[in-house]
Amino acid sequence: MAAFREAPPKEAFTRSEWRIIRRCRTPEQVQRFLRSLPYNWERGGDTLRSFREVARRGTAQCLEAALVAAVILEQHGYAPLVVSFESKDGIDHVIYVFRRRGPAPHGAGRGPWGSVARSRDAGLHGRRPVFRTIRELVWSYFDPYVDFTGRITGYQLVDLRKLGRYDWRFSRQNMWKVEKFLLDIPHRRLRSSDRRYKTLHERYKEYRKRDPTGPVIDIYSHRDTWMALD
Repeated sequence: MAAFREAPPKEAFTRSEWRIIRRCRTPEQVQRFLRSLPYNWERGGDTLRSFREVARRGTAQCLEAALVAAVILEQHGYAPLVVSFESKDGIDHVIYVFRRRGPAPHGAGRGPWGSVARSRDAGLHGRRPVFRTIRELVWSYFDPYVDFTGRITGYQLVDLRKLGRYDWRFSRQNMWKVEKFLLDIPHRRLRSSDRRYKTLHERYKEYRKRDPTGPVIDIYSHRDTWMALD
């Protein structure tokens, strides 16, 4: 399989892969597709699978989901962009991001930012395209990121085309180079008040006393900016 610097042609995909691409023409449709997949808990060991392997195995974790979204949506005119988050506990997160201009389904415009994402936590999935800047989009994840140990400390927008001919779309092997690439890039610092963090932290702990295992949704404001969770 050849590696591609730009969006691969249709012929590079299998029939089953192309059916997914044809069915998922918008970020909202990609978000629903990813949420339909069981979360990849990596119980057999750490993984970092390409679009091809996720399509074959039918499960994905956060970075795998961001890569899947990038592969699908670049076939519909969107740029393969992701945002990498840094957290104080070292449990980082990666989301696919896009821009929309008016009702058109292409992301090359100067419209607001949105995201597509997969996570173990309901509040860390995708966002509607309503954010003026990447920083505003990142801030929408700050509150849901706070759990027992998490707190966003930095972020960076990354164009996956900077990986050159490295095969992040179709590789059959775990793609640890992608993870290292995202870890090594300088991240912008996200400054936040300790008071705000402590308030969110206490609220999360109190919620978990009442509900130790269920999804955390109701305690967060601005849920109208979240992509649909169904």
